[in-house]
Amino acid sequence: MLSILNAGIKDIPLIRRLTFSIWPQTYSHIISQQQIAYMLDMMYSPASLQKQIEEEGCTFIIVYDDNEAIGFASYNEIKPCTWKLNKIYILATQQGKGTGRFIINYIVNQIKDKGGSYLQLQVNRHNNAALFYEKLGFKIIETADFDIGNGYFMNDYVMQLSLHG
Repeated sequence: MLSILNAGIKDIPLIRRLTFSIWPQTYSHIISQQQIAYMLDMMYSPASLQKQIEEEGCTFIIVYDDNEAIGFASYNEIKPCTWKLNKIYILATQQGKGTGRFIINYIVNQIKDKGGSYLQLQVNRHNNAALFYEKLGFKIIETADFDIGNGYFMNDYVMQLSLHG
């Protein structure tokens, strides 16, 4: 049975363990190994995760199937009534089982309770997850290349879900 728990600083090792199990296989056919290593260090070092939680106001959640951690997500408010899904990652063995939809529904309910009207996300233009988000009602609102330093770019779609229909 799926459940979700809020994560904190104490869960950073678990978030990192999940990340290093999920990220390389998710992105190895999309971006170089060098860019994967750079992004993992930039976004998932213990210091970066701590900053995201403590200073940037990101809410991290961990998804469990019974007692096994199978994925995580993070989200935060980026402007009044608009929230951003920063991260959603599920172990490959758990994909295609409704876990992603379960996580998105949970987050939508959380942000609706806080007056949220929109949920945005960025997804690599070559990531099949874009099709998953479209099935959930997200619409592409922008195509953008984000300079993340060291000569690397995230070539993404910005997608948005209206929470009111």
